Amino acid sequence: MPANTKPLTALPPAPHGAQRIDCGSAPLPDKATPAVAAPAKPTTPLLAQGAYLARAGNCMGCHTARGGTPFAGGRPIETPFGTVFSSNLTSDAATGIGGWSSADFWQAMHDGRSKDGRLLNPAFPYTSFTQVTRADSDALFAYLQTLPPASQPNTAHALRWPFGTQSAMAVWRALYFTPGVYQADAARSAEWNRGAYLVRGLGHCGSCHTPRNALGASNSGFDLAGGMIPMQNWYAPSLMSSLEAGVADWSPQDIAALLKTGVSPRGSAAGPMAEVVRNSTQYLSSEDLGAMTGFLKSLPATPEAPRAEQAAQSAPSVAVPGIGAKLYETHCAQCHGNRGEGVRGAYPPLAQNRGVTLSDTSNLVQMVLYGGFAPATEGNPRPFGMPPFVLQLNDKSTAAVLTYIRNAWGNKASQVTELEVNRARGPHAR
Repeated sequence: MPANTKPLTALPPAPHGAQRIDCGSAPLPDKATPAVAAPAKPTTPLLAQGAYLARAGNCMGCHTARGGTPFAGGRPIETPFGTVFSSNLTSDAATGIGGWSSADFWQAMHDGRSKDGRLLNPAFPYTSFTQVTRADSDALFAYLQTLPPASQPNTAHALRWPFGTQSAMAVWRALYFTPGVYQADAARSAEWNRGAYLVRGLGHCGSCHTPRNALGASNSGFDLAGGMIPMQNWYAPSLMSSLEAGVADWSPQDIAALLKTGVSPRGSAAGPMAEVVRNSTQYLSSEDLGAMTGFLKSLPATPEAPRAEQAAQSAPSVAVPGIGAKLYETHCAQCHGNRGEGVRGAYPPLAQNRGVTLSDTSNLVQMVLYGGFAPATEGNPRPFGMPPFVLQLNDKSTAAVLTYIRNAWGNKASQVTELEVNRARGPHAR
């Protein structure tokens, strides 16, 4: 931080006529790439519904390469088995889906098969999209057909043998996939069922928030119970744990604010979740946000006592002032406060912050090394962010300051090791 930096005590007013600054975690276009016109605004109810569903599913997030044409594919998605490249969803007949029918598209969404019957790689989350109704699939397809055609051939996946073979896909599907449209729970309200449909289906929240096994399949027995996002070194916290990202004790207003703006009095979105809010959930209707809120609040809580006791036992016995405290005073206190109290609406408090005391320290290390912003949204167009310290703090210093933070001001959590920090500096950490 500059030597003349002063701590922020209150949010400054937005300058008159200030323009929105899109500085979230989503990739920025290359400067050399010419600007691409946005898809035309839908003109019929069916197309408007399809455009809305494309937002809800964050389709453009994966199907747009850095600096590329929206929905034209080509974005590399790293997996433990190699690199998968997203496909072209524009209306180009030769390289996109312009030659597809609504039945072909439904086959891809519902059954994970391309138009020619080829089995699709599950990096395309058809395991969640299979719950999407035929009507929604048809609306989404109708909208995609209105996208300007972009002649961009699909890039072949670069997967290690045998993971890219159709035989391997067939075995994987036999073990882990059964097609099936969402079945409403008659004992629940229509609003709750809508929320479950969005979270488990089109929103595919479980793709990140559910742990995966050695073959990359989501562990259905721990649905939404938290897990590492493959190859990104970010941990998607459990949506059922009060020690992680469970929201059973949050107000509906705070949950909706987090999904709509990326920030709320109870927490803020960062890393991959910031991209989801920026590209997807901020555009959802208040009715759908309310439905998702109700569903998330109803998730059964997971037992916490054993984990809490384990964290307490593994925590340092005394958080004495030392190198960690001095590093905090030098680099952190001017934003987060001398006692970790933060600044409301700008810099989150670190005291009694469950994001700070998570048993998995990946997210903390990522934020300190590489920084991050809450998403730029209509409700929070000028987000305050965390500067990167990757060039200022070595592994030992990063571990020391995080261990101090995790055990100061009433926090109680395990130490951060130099090995954990070093792992985040690896080639797949970002």
